[in-house]
Amino acid sequence: MSKKPSEQEEEYFARLEYEKQKKIEEEKQKQIADVEKKRLKELHYMKCPKCGMDLIEIDYKNIKVDKCSACEGIWLDAGELDAVSRLEKGGLDKLFGVFKR
Repeated sequence: MSKKPSEQEEEYFARLEYEKQKKIEEEKQKQIADVEKKRLKELHYMKCPKCGMDLIEIDYKNIKVDKCSACEGIWLDAGELDAVSRLEKGGLDKLFGVFKR
C-alpha cells in the first residue's frame, strides 16, 4: 500500500523544485547578460564615447592613449592616467605635443 505524502513533504519537494527551476533561470539570464555584454563591447570597442567615431590608439612610452578621429577627444583606459601623471614635465610636454593640431 502506498503512503500519501504529508503536506510538509509536498511543501518540501515543491520548494526543492522551485529552487532547481530558479537556478536554471538564473543561469539563462546570466548567459543572456554575457552575450549582450559581448555584443555591446563589439559594437562600441574603440569608438569615441562622446561622438561615436573611431579611436586611434597612440603608444607613447608604453602608455596607450586613444584619440578620436573626429572630435579629437583624448581617452585613457584604467591606470593610464596614473602612468601619465608619473611622467616628468618634459615627457608630459612631449606627450601633449603628439596631440597638438
